[in-house]
Amino acid sequence: MNFEQQLLQWFNHFHTHAEISWKEIETTKKIAEMLTEWGVSYRLFDDVPGLVAEIGTGEFGVAVRADIDALWQELDGVWQANHSCGHDANMTMVLGALYQLKDMPLNHRIRFIFQPAEEMGNGAVVAYEHGAVENIQQLYGIHLRPIDEIPFGKVTAAMHHGAAYFLTGTIQGVDAHGARPHQGKNAIDVIMAIQQMLTAVHVSPFIPHSAKLTKIVADGGSVNIIPGAASFSMDVRAQNNETLEQLHDKIDHGLASIRQQYDIELNWEWIDYTPGAVVSQEAADHAAQAIVDLYGQDTLAPHIYTPGSDDFHFYTVKQPELQATMIGIGSDLSPGLHHPYMTFDHRALKVGADVLTETLKTAHPAKK
Repeated sequence: MNFEQQLLQWFNHFHTHAEISWKEIETTKKIAEMLTEWGVSYRLFDDVPGLVAEIGTGEFGVAVRADIDALWQELDGVWQANHSCGHDANMTMVLGALYQLKDMPLNHRIRFIFQPAEEMGNGAVVAYEHGAVENIQQLYGIHLRPIDEIPFGKVTAAMHHGAAYFLTGTIQGVDAHGARPHQGKNAIDVIMAIQQMLTAVHVSPFIPHSAKLTKIVADGGSVNIIPGAASFSMDVRAQNNETLEQLHDKIDHGLASIRQQYDIELNWEWIDYTPGAVVSQEAADHAAQAIVDLYGQDTLAPHIYTPGSDDFHFYTVKQPELQATMIGIGSDLSPGLHHPYMTFDHRALKVGADVLTETLKTAHPAKK
């Protein structure tokens, strides 16, 4: 069995044994079994799934993160864990790099982080709290990219993910008979005011951003009852963290004004914050050089700016001196990430493993 076939075998195992966030028990066991077989030392996170492995010695430490969780989706009428997120491929590429590097002479340390719960947006924080990037100076991530970003045969040295915030809220007005609306406080009126408020929120048009209602539930139980109660959700995104914070403050102010205007109970909570990318130029340049050295200049794609988010960037929020970038692998992935029937060109697994191998093997401290 050649290396490419071995990668596909690992991928098929992870793909058919998907586990959702914080439930990646068997996935962690499988990775640990592989590391034990290879003679690579590792440390489990113990109280949550996931682990870190390390090879090499030296003062300088470089790391790579693999996210190991899957989504919960309906496939052919059955709800199940599903790796439409591409994390089965990410694990495979990182393990492929580890497999190729484990017996090489190294003058620095290389750490491999197998992190749970990326899809929940807080797995990176927990991994950080478990010392995942302690004594690490450079950090790399890797992810398959959709075909509308880059095709198979192209690799980018940096993914600039956007920042994201989600909000849930409740409205408590007063129910009323459909014939006597003046006796109630219609929650739907409040929802419409919230929607209008969102369209009037303005930040710099030069920074991609969006704020929109994604769920509305308002039901009086009958067509002739005006509902006083409702619940709603929002999805708020921006290309950078500063713009997201501006949106956060403006929406807070707008909701408070609506609460006063309609004289109702209006409560909300911001949840699942994911920061935008803070890409290290040094790390991105190093990854770019590795891509060019392996495959030539024509393979290197420009940096990609995407409205999607990834909790990978919590590592640099928590440890600002960390030089980090996420490598994007072209794979002809379609129809798109998180589509339940997502497919990609499996040859991308070897491309990703080889790019990571070269990047991690040749990593070095930034020049001062």
